[in-house]
Amino acid sequence: MTENDWRSHLLESDKAIQDLLQTSRRIAVLGMKIEPNRPARYVPAYAMSAGYEIIPVPVYYPDVTEILGKQVYRKIADVPGEVDIVNVFRRPSDIPPHVDDIIAKKPRAVWFQMGIRNDEAAEKLARAGIDVVQDRCLMVELRRIGK
Repeated sequence: MTENDWRSHLLESDKAIQDLLQTSRRIAVLGMKIEPNRPARYVPAYAMSAGYEIIPVPVYYPDVTEILGKQVYRKIADVPGEVDIVNVFRRPSDIPPHVDDIIAKKPRAVWFQMGIRNDEAAEKLARAGIDVVQDRCLMVELRRIGK
């Protein structure tokens, strides 16, 4: 692998994002919320209605065991089975503590929601062979491809 090969894991084109969404099925949502009016709740709910399996991985709510009728996990690495996408709803400065947990799970991709960008974390994930989407809304992209 050459020094810049990891950059191929940074997905920026509409086509690359469309391909990722069309070949994915399971989405773990890091930082999922319980309040229906919060993007970290209604975006995964939309993805679920579009046919994706949603796995809640909230950071808060220690007593919550289910969100959207799905079992809650406390770490990405604890989610059983394959994970296609880890959808991240965390402030950019709050992402670094989660990177090793995400890498341990080896999802196909990590998706930082609209307004979320952490180039250092993205590079570390990409160097681990994980595709990364930054600063894009999953719901907007799903609607764009007709889901």
